[in-house]
Amino acid sequence: QVQLAESGGGLVQAGGSLRLACAASGRTFGEYTMGWFRQAPGKEREFVAAISWSGLSTFYADSVQGRFTISRDNAKNTVYLQMNSLKPEDTSVYYCAADKKFHTTGGLYDYWGQGTQVTVSS
Repeated sequence: QVQLAESGGGLVQAGGSLRLACAASGRTFGEYTMGWFRQAPGKEREFVAAISWSGLSTFYADSVQGRFTISRDNAKNTVYLQMNSLKPEDTSVYYCAADKKFHTTGGLYDYWGQGTQVTVSS
């Protein structure tokens, strides 16, 4: 079992930056692909980024490519999402997720955090 806890959300002006963190419990964090997803009110959850267990493979949604960077520190059981050049349309609750396989589909992830709110003002 893996428990996930996101942090780092907040209110930021358009063009600003935030760094989200997701801390995982358990000694097998290094075996899991980690993903970030987001969901805005009234909208479906959407994929943001994913990183393989080794950190060598990453994948991004087109909407965040070039602005967001996913990374991980397996020694600290933590995955990060650096978000730069934020736009009002990035406003959402951001969730991290974990699974043994590399996915970009949220429904295939086994473990989820509670989410952290990111609000970007114009």
